[in-house]
Amino acid sequence: MKRYRFLLIAVYLVLAMLAWSGVQKMRGPALSGYQVQAQALVQTVVATGRVAAVSRAQVSSPITGVVVERRVREGDMVKPGDVLAILRADDLAAAVREAEAALAQLQQATRPQAQASLREAQSRLAQASREVNRRRDLFQQKMITNESMEQAIQIETAARTAVEQALLTNNAVGVGKASETAVRARIASAKAQLAKTTIRAEVAGIVLTRNAEPGDLAQPGRVLFEIARAGDTEVLMPLDEKNLGVLAIGQAATCIADAFPNRPFPAKVSIIAPGIDPQRGTVEVRLTVDPVPEFVRQGMTISVNVETGRRDRALVVPNDVLFATNGNNATAWVVEDRRAVRRQVQLGLRGLIQSEVIAGLRAGDWVLSAIPANLTDGDRVRLVATSLTSDPATRKELPVKLD
Repeated sequence: MKRYRFLLIAVYLVLAMLAWSGVQKMRGPALSGYQVQAQALVQTVVATGRVAAVSRAQVSSPITGVVVERRVREGDMVKPGDVLAILRADDLAAAVREAEAALAQLQQATRPQAQASLREAQSRLAQASREVNRRRDLFQQKMITNESMEQAIQIETAARTAVEQALLTNNAVGVGKASETAVRARIASAKAQLAKTTIRAEVAGIVLTRNAEPGDLAQPGRVLFEIARAGDTEVLMPLDEKNLGVLAIGQAATCIADAFPNRPFPAKVSIIAPGIDPQRGTVEVRLTVDPVPEFVRQGMTISVNVETGRRDRALVVPNDVLFATNGNNATAWVVEDRRAVRRQVQLGLRGLIQSEVIAGLRAGDWVLSAIPANLTDGDRVRLVATSLTSDPATRKELPVKLD
């Protein structure tokens, strides 16, 4: 009797299970879905770049010389006029002293001698002129011969010529005249050459590289230091060319240095290269950083989010409900009267996690995210509502079943 009772209970259980399975099959599988909502949406392009100076100054020596002192190293901040290195200058210093000695010789010896010679020549001319007048009186009185008169005139003429020569010499060595100007030009040239032995910074910035050590031979054209100009900093970012359609000059970006992940800083798209790198299929994008954070250094790896579009209110669905995406067209499975219906939708802004739907869906529609391989258009389904958040890891199923 007991055995019969157990068999009867087992039959009831099997029948109940079969009935439940049939009911569940008629109701369809339980699938997760989201409700289409209107909310704000930001479209971004994410890439990795590096910090680079807008311009770099390469410092070399204008003359050939041996480095005797180096005063900066990588990372040092410099201002215009700061000394970077000093070259050996013995021969150039001697040239300056020689030119200065020539000026002193001119001022202290040559010029006084020329002035004295002029005074002596003028005195001789005056004496010769008096002698000519005296002999002219005697000649008129027929007390001297014609030959004696001519000799006096010749002496006067020679004295006058001597005065003119002395005057020319005196003028040449006078203050500010040709000789002094030439000597001062020699001094200036020698000092200019000597000044070239002190290598100075022409711009304010940070020293990136140094290629000079005491004992090295510096030559024109050989770069001794490279300086990144202060205040002008960019982020260079190679971007996949498929993003060109959404990029524009002036778009805002958020930069995060890998070394300082908790200190984001703003930037702005300033240049989009006109050409594409055919090897990598990328376009170079430059972002201007202003102001430049104090922790940013040249060559730093930067993660960049460029804001390429924004909607204050848009119909938004998570990207995992979109299938067969082709450009701005995609397919979504919508629940209508507890049945799955495949619908073509048109997309607007595309985000990393969510996208804007501009045609094919309405606010309040429910779309499925997990689609079984055997699901066909019109199949009955049971919808399990899932909350829509910006992070898939934080999405939680709601306890309410819409069936």
